[in-house]
Amino acid sequence: MIRAVSFDLDETLWPVWPAIVGAELALYEWLCDCAPAVARAFPPEQMRSLRGEVNALSLAAGHGHDPAWIRRTQIRLAFERSGEQPDPARIATAYGVFEAARQQVEPFPEVPTVLAEIAARLPLVAITNGNADLKRIALGHHFKASFSAGQFGVAKPDPAIFLAACDHLGCAPHEVLHVGDDPALDVVAARAVGMQTVWLNRHNTPWPLEHPIGAQAPDLHGVLALMS
Repeated sequence: MIRAVSFDLDETLWPVWPAIVGAELALYEWLCDCAPAVARAFPPEQMRSLRGEVNALSLAAGHGHDPAWIRRTQIRLAFERSGEQPDPARIATAYGVFEAARQQVEPFPEVPTVLAEIAARLPLVAITNGNADLKRIALGHHFKASFSAGQFGVAKPDPAIFLAACDHLGCAPHEVLHVGDDPALDVVAARAVGMQTVWLNRHNTPWPLEHPIGAQAPDLHGVLALMS
């Protein structure tokens, strides 16, 4: 018996990289206008290289779960290394430009219709390691709540974030179906706390893990069919 459904967001309901690339371009254009020394030293390709360095810093500082901290730190270091004054207000404005563009996601074709149909039947929550803000995305009204790693304090596959979502729904884990694209972070992690799972395998990829695969679907039509 399924009483509620939790969804991953990036690469489950929409492709994430077009939004990231668009956000990087929006940040670069802002830098060209407002911090040209940073733009010259850190065009998008160099910013991505800096991101790898900041990822390592985030793990050492205990912020590996928080994409907002990572992005702000990346911008601050770019300012410092290009000789621009890393004024906190300017860093906040630059991050705001990136973060606003990051919300410009384009759902996979079937998502708006099928997600609405699922939401009409069962309560939905989101569980994500990304920083998509459902309050600013057209699909957000279908969800009762969103549990993001940056705000919650831990990331998938930590059991706590899954259990918190189940608790918010007022359901035992085995009563909640989790749908996501990542075999380890979504399927294995959710199953480990007792949730039912569907691997959303849009690209017909072979199952990469030794754990049993369980249910899978190529899109939300397939998820809805499994629920029927």
